[in-house]
Amino acid sequence: MFAVPILEGLLGDPTVEVVGVVSAPDRPAGRAVAVRAVPVATLARRRGLRLLQPARVRSPESIVEIGGLRPDLGLLADYGQIVPSVLLDLAAQGMLNLHPSLLPRHRGATPIPAAILAGDRQTGVSLFRMDPGLDSGPLIASAVLPLAGTETAPELEARLARLAADLLARSLEPWLRGRLVARPQRATGISLSQPLRRADGRLDPGRPASELERQVRAYLGWPGSFIETAVGRLVVQHASLGPDLGARPGTIVAYAGDGPGLALATAAGSLILDEVQLAGSRRMTGAELRRGRPLIVGAPAER
Repeated sequence: MFAVPILEGLLGDPTVEVVGVVSAPDRPAGRAVAVRAVPVATLARRRGLRLLQPARVRSPESIVEIGGLRPDLGLLADYGQIVPSVLLDLAAQGMLNLHPSLLPRHRGATPIPAAILAGDRQTGVSLFRMDPGLDSGPLIASAVLPLAGTETAPELEARLARLAADLLARSLEPWLRGRLVARPQRATGISLSQPLRRADGRLDPGRPASELERQVRAYLGWPGSFIETAVGRLVVQHASLGPDLGARPGTIVAYAGDGPGLALATAAGSLILDEVQLAGSRRMTGAELRRGRPLIVGAPAER
């Protein structure tokens, strides 16, 4: 979704001609025959743009096909593959990247979850000219977004996408006219965010509840946050912080609070399970799960 507002902004600019869109391939939607279309590819089809969806952008065939677009400028946003050096030199005005963090903090694949996990007070968007390194190219412009500490990854992605489209609209013409100069990123404060796997979503009660609450918000959507319980895998869709309930970390306990809910005891404080989902079941409140599966209370969550 991050790339969609950016492409929409380019299509609305009368000085820009979009000669083509390169996106990841559409993927099967679960076990069904249906295909999950890449959002930016859907927009490209709807607007009648030339669309390329190579499985491997580094393959010789892909390089030739992309080179055939003959762009004056390339722009990357949330592509998900390493772009080979030969494509970085394809356009006379360079290959630019809109990255959803304040570089050099949170380079890499998952900057939005990383900012939430770290409890950052602010994040933003960086426009830079790509080089062969990983998000290490010289900076052209950036925009800052303060964080309230309540954001989920999908919400933050949507806000950063709009910020990125606005930053590009302000920066594109000055860059092309030589009025913006790309400057090297600072050598301090560098951090790297890693690709996420499904297993990364396991909630570890040996950590403080404050960290687990940030994880639930950071991993909402993918990979999700879950605990293994006596009644099966429990995906935590929304959680909040609670007091120390005097239980062993990893125990699922009854929590009165505003109602007869559930909480996970952790190394420091408790994680209130506001909204959860058992495999094959609907989303429900912790109180609803407690009423329907009372044996979950007092059971230890598997680590």
